[in-house]
Amino acid sequence: MANELQGRKVAFLVAHEGVEQVELTEPWKAVKDAGAEVELVSNRSGEIQGFNHLDKADTFQVDREVSGVSSDDYDALVLPGGVANPDILRGTPEAVSFVKGFFEQEKPVGAICHAPWTLIEADVLRGRTLTSFPSLQTDIRNAGATWVDEEVHTDKGLVTSRNPDDLPAFCDKIVEEFEEGKHPEQARSA
Repeated sequence: MANELQGRKVAFLVAHEGVEQVELTEPWKAVKDAGAEVELVSNRSGEIQGFNHLDKADTFQVDREVSGVSSDDYDALVLPGGVANPDILRGTPEAVSFVKGFFEQEKPVGAICHAPWTLIEADVLRGRTLTSFPSLQTDIRNAGATWVDEEVHTDKGLVTSRNPDDLPAFCDKIVEEFEEGKHPEQARSA
């Protein structure tokens, strides 16, 4: 990967209380290595806590609070997983609104593991097909979507994967979709 995403700005939305670290750091590296500008957006300022499953890992500095941003500010969105992260985000109205804005503007979104919980709350899955951590399949079906057990699945700019084992395929696919997504100049001329 070189500069496929040069000139693109990507938001990573995570809860202050914690995120599955590798589902943040690996996509972050892939998108940044592809030339994108990346920002860590959270429900609070300060630092967010990374987790390796249930064990505390590193902390990461928040760039912007979700209450002060808009989907208009970014070209794409990544929603890392972990159990607590999307559960907290789906209870944060500003986060839900932020996520919904990407779908309203048809901008690409990547969501891995439990992250589709936030998408369910944003009511953006109806009629789509996606994958996730297997325990979410009933929730996804109840939200009007079709669940598939695949390493990575793409549906109209929405890239989803099941768990950290799928990260290589997920990272490759989000870079591809983010490159194909609306570029800032396209969005301004639309």
